[in-house]
Amino acid sequence: MAAQLGSQAVERASALLALIVESGTPRSFTSLVDELGLAKSTTSRLLQALERSRLVQRDRAGAFRPGALFSVYAARPSALHDIAELARVTMEHIGEICHETVNLAVPRGSQLVQISQVDGRYRVGSTDWVGVDVPAHCTALGKVLYAFGALPLPRGGLERPTAHSPVDRAQLEHMLVEVRRRGWAASLDELEVGLSAVGAPVRSVDGSVVAAISVSGPTTRINEHGITRLGDMLVAEVRGLSALLGHQPGRKEGVA
Repeated sequence: MAAQLGSQAVERASALLALIVESGTPRSFTSLVDELGLAKSTTSRLLQALERSRLVQRDRAGAFRPGALFSVYAARPSALHDIAELARVTMEHIGEICHETVNLAVPRGSQLVQISQVDGRYRVGSTDWVGVDVPAHCTALGKVLYAFGALPLPRGGLERPTAHSPVDRAQLEHMLVEVRRRGWAASLDELEVGLSAVGAPVRSVDGSVVAAISVSGPTTRINEHGITRLGDMLVAEVRGLSALLGHQPGRKEGVA
C-alpha cells in the first residue's frame, strides 16, 4: 500500500512538473489546481517538494516556472550533445526524403555553431560542416537564427565570400523579413558558388527558436528539388522535433 501511494505521489509530481515546464509561461497556483484537478493541499505539498529540489521556482508575482536545475542543465556542454541526439531521427528522415546533406546548428553568443550532420547519398556536396566557422549571414541556418531572434544581427560590414552574398545589413534585414513570412530561409551560392541550402527553425516550449536544421547540396540539385518545396517539407518535418521540445503548434511564436 505504501509503495502504491509513493508511486501515485511521483506520478502527480511528474504531471505537475510537466505542466509547468511545457506551459511556456509562469503558472499561477490556482491554474495548476484547476487544470490537474488535485486538492489545493496536495498541489501545495507537491510544489513545495519540487521547489526544495530546485525543479520549480516562484517569480516575484508568485507564479511557478521551471527551476534553477533546468538552467544549470542547459548551460552544460552535454546539452548540445543531447539536442543533437534528439534531432538525429528527424535529420535522418529528412535525409531519406531528399538524399541531401542535413545539418543542425545552434546559436552560441553571436556565433553559429554546427553540431551535427547527416551526410547525403551523393559524393558531390557532402562536406563535413560540423565545427566549421562560417559567416552566418551567408547560410540558411544563420538566416533562420537571425530572423527569429536567436542570433544578434551582425555589426559593421559583412564578409562576402561570393558575389551572391548579402551586400550589407540592410539587404540582410530585407531577406529576414521574407524568412519570417514563409517560415524558412534559403542561401543560394552565398557561402560558396555552386552550394545552396534551405533551413527551418527548431522551437522550444515557449516558441523561441533554439536551433535550425538545413538541407544543403549543389545548387543545381537544390534547384531541381524546388526551393519552395524543400522549404515547406523542412518546416513540416522539423515541426515534430519542436514538439519533442514541448512546442505546441498555434502558440504565439517569438519573432525578432
